[in-house]
Amino acid sequence: MASCKRPAGRPRIRPRASGSAAGRCPISREGREEIDRLFKDFDLLLGRKTYEIFAAYWPYYEEGAPHGGIARAFNDVKKYVVSRSGEVDSSWAGSVLLRDIADVKRLKQEDGPSLVTQGSTELVHALLANDLVDAMSIFTVPVVLGGGKKLFADGSAPHSFKLTRSRVSPNGLIVGHYEREGEIRIGGTTLDSPSEREIARRERMKREG
Repeated sequence: MASCKRPAGRPRIRPRASGSAAGRCPISREGREEIDRLFKDFDLLLGRKTYEIFAAYWPYYEEGAPHGGIARAFNDVKKYVVSRSGEVDSSWAGSVLLRDIADVKRLKQEDGPSLVTQGSTELVHALLANDLVDAMSIFTVPVVLGGGKKLFADGSAPHSFKLTRSRVSPNGLIVGHYEREGEIRIGGTTLDSPSEREIARRERMKREG
C-alpha cells in the first residue's frame, strides 16, 4: 500500500503491496489488525482495473458480514480512479475520475486525508517513477506462485525508505511499514588508492573492451 502526504493536512500516497498469493494464505489476527490500522482517515487512489474490481464487489458486500467494516469504509470514502481510457463507469458513490499523473500531482497539493493505493500495479509504477510515494506498507505472504507482477519497475525514482513498524504473524505473514527518508546515502568504502590487483583488473577490462 502506498501513501502520499498533502501538506497542512494534505494526503500522502501510500501503496499497499500484497501479492496475489494473499488470498491463498489465511489472514491472521495480526494481519487484520494491521489492515484496519491502515484504513483510517483515508481516500482511495486506484488504477482503473483495481477500481472496477472494487466497484463490482464492495458496494454489494453485506456490511454486517465479516470484513464488513472494510466494505463500509470503502463505500463511505472518496474514490479517485486514474485512467487514460475513454470509458470508465465511475458511478460508485464518491468516485472521481482522474485522467493522468498530472491530475494526481494536483490532488496531492489539496487538503484532505492520505491517499491509499491498493493493487493498481501500473498506477503504483507511475507514482514511483514520478516520485509521489511517501510511504509503503508491504505484506509478505509465505506462498510462492512462481510468477507475478513487479512492485518496483524500471524507472522508479531512487529514494531511501526507513522501516517505521513491522510485525510477524504466527502463520508467517510479515508486515513492514516504510516512510520516506530522503536521498540514498552510499557508505564510504572506497580505498584511498586502488590496490595493485585492482589496477591490473582495470587494465584487463580496458583490453577486453
